[in-house]
Amino acid sequence: MILKYDLDNSIIDALKLREGEEIYYAVKYDISHDKKWLANSYVVVTAARVVIIEEGKLARELDISGIKYAKSEPQIGCGVLVVNDGKEDLALVQFSASHLARYAYIARGINILASGRTEKVVSTEYEKICPKCGRAIPGMKECPSCSKESGFWKNFLNLCKPYSRSFGRIIFLMIMASVVTLLNPEVQKYLVDDVLKSEGSKLQTAMICLGIMFLLSISIVIINVLKQYFCTLLGTQMSGDLREKLFTKIQLLSLSYINDRRPGELINRIVMDTRAIKEFMERTFCNMFTVCFIFVCDVIYMLVLNAKLALISFILVPVAVGVTYSVRKAIHRRFHLQRRKEDDISSSLQDVLQGMRVVKSYGKEEDERVKFNKLAEEIAVRTYNNEMFWCVVEQFVGFIMNASVFLVIFVGGRDVLGGSMTTGELLQFITYTRLLYQYLNWMTSMPRDLMSLISSIERINDVLGQELDVEENILEDESSNQEIKGEIVFKHATFGYKSYQPVLEDINLHIKQGEMIGIVGASGTGKSTLINLIMRLYNIDDGEIFVDGREISDIPPMEYHSKLGVVLQETFLFSGTILSNIRFSRPDATLEEVIMAAKIANAHEFICKMPDGYNTYVGEKGYTISGGERQRIAIARAVLNQPRILILDEATASLDTESEFMIQRALDRLTSGRTTFAIAHRLSTLKNADRLVVIDGHRIAEVGSHEELIAKKGFYYRLLKAQFDMQEGLSV
Repeated sequence: MILKYDLDNSIIDALKLREGEEIYYAVKYDISHDKKWLANSYVVVTAARVVIIEEGKLARELDISGIKYAKSEPQIGCGVLVVNDGKEDLALVQFSASHLARYAYIARGINILASGRTEKVVSTEYEKICPKCGRAIPGMKECPSCSKESGFWKNFLNLCKPYSRSFGRIIFLMIMASVVTLLNPEVQKYLVDDVLKSEGSKLQTAMICLGIMFLLSISIVIINVLKQYFCTLLGTQMSGDLREKLFTKIQLLSLSYINDRRPGELINRIVMDTRAIKEFMERTFCNMFTVCFIFVCDVIYMLVLNAKLALISFILVPVAVGVTYSVRKAIHRRFHLQRRKEDDISSSLQDVLQGMRVVKSYGKEEDERVKFNKLAEEIAVRTYNNEMFWCVVEQFVGFIMNASVFLVIFVGGRDVLGGSMTTGELLQFITYTRLLYQYLNWMTSMPRDLMSLISSIERINDVLGQELDVEENILEDESSNQEIKGEIVFKHATFGYKSYQPVLEDINLHIKQGEMIGIVGASGTGKSTLINLIMRLYNIDDGEIFVDGREISDIPPMEYHSKLGVVLQETFLFSGTILSNIRFSRPDATLEEVIMAAKIANAHEFICKMPDGYNTYVGEKGYTISGGERQRIAIARAVLNQPRILILDEATASLDTESEFMIQRALDRLTSGRTTFAIAHRLSTLKNADRLVVIDGHRIAEVGSHEELIAKKGFYYRLLKAQFDMQEGLSV
């Protein structure tokens, strides 16, 4: 999202920048205080000032040092940037709803500068509205209506580089196909004018001509089959490699990127968009160079044979090309919107299939059917409109081409009757004219396939071009040969899933090796976020995190994650056997090691009672077994990894007393000698922790043992007392 627009010289002059003053942010606003639309109006933030430019003129400025805080307040259909000068709230500017997120970032940036810090807020969000044309951008970095086609060709050529040998082979076959195609009319002309119409013509010569024409026809069939085979092979290789790259990149991308997108959208980019590239290689690229080569040669032959007829046949070509060129942007945008509708229906289908238990539990099958049918109808309407739009364009272009052929036949026929042209020459010229318009028709229909390809490659490159929030490479075996022990230090760490909205602020914490830390606090205060940072699922926005004296960002991810063990409240099991689910953390583990891990997790006994034991198949998400059994399998998975740092996020929540007892015994064995972080709303389960970290208001409120915090009678004491009173009330 743009936080610093380019300012023209008149705005720069109006700012009256001081010496050495740097512009941090410059964003537009578009509503005046009397509710009128504005143009050329900006909020400009430097390290020292907040400057308001209204319609190109300086309207107001405030010193950063005099601002206590800033905030972006959403209102009905618009928003207001508010700053507080220590006395009152001041409404600086008003803006339309399209700028709401942008001004939330600006408010965060002003707050950072007002606190005396100088770091800049950075936005990784996409623009929702194109700043050039004002159209909505369908989930991409760039507007499909304003994107440059030169950028597409550069991306396409980069995709093709690894396959240069295959492309060379296909292009050679295309040239051969072109040569053979152009030879046939020459032999045809010779047969008519020099053999069939000449006196004393011989059957033998005619048969030779027919034989050559037959061999040329056979040759073109063989060449086309080989060309199609190699194009299909190339398309399959390219789409397969791109699927692999996309899947790998999606695994490397931050959870924030993945969470901001629907699963169906990402699935379509891996499956549907790569398939579009395969289909383009098979159907369009297979003939592209052949058509272009024949088209150019055909034009030259026609000019050499009969310049007058050639010019007549070319009269309407600019019209056909102009019509096709003028609608290319519309086609591009239509295919983008169609892809978005496909994303919607894929995401809806996945949601329903994954949540089928909830749908059936509430009897909402009919509601979901209606919702799905509505989406299916929308995509059907979008597809129908796109096809009809193209059908009209295609038929209009076809009419223009047929009109040109009629002109050639009319003028050429008069020349034959007048004796200035032979029948064979006219037949040859008509053949070349039909070839010209046949391939021109193919070339005018190519934008449809090309725009579909452009849409797919833009969506693919949108993923491949994403910068990694957490730099890592899961394919390389990185190791610094330095053992992870488990000492973790937070220094002034601040993080928000959106950088303008911190979830944790100024976290300072020192966890010793082997220490068990309980994390408590009300819902939404940032407990799970703290765990996410320890697991290095996100990078902090400000401050530092150290593990064993090294910055966490400097530790090779493979090395670090291999020493993590994670047991979450919502246990996820993959479709497969119990054995494969336990081995997920260490695929090379022996069966004996798996069994030992299952025994530590109190899972071995119930696994052995199953019909197939460790080879028992568990269905999607493991719903074929109980919650307590799933949790113990997850603990076995963590044990097998032999972690140095253990994460327990509500590991015993929502379980019956017996299952909780079994799991608690397993956890006691698992946490021994390991640095452990445990989140639990049932505070009694954490009373044996070495220390408790209490989070309130997105900051650390208290740190200490259970006894120390009770003695303080602070936030933890109040939480514990409230929970105890609630349990007493339930028992009564």
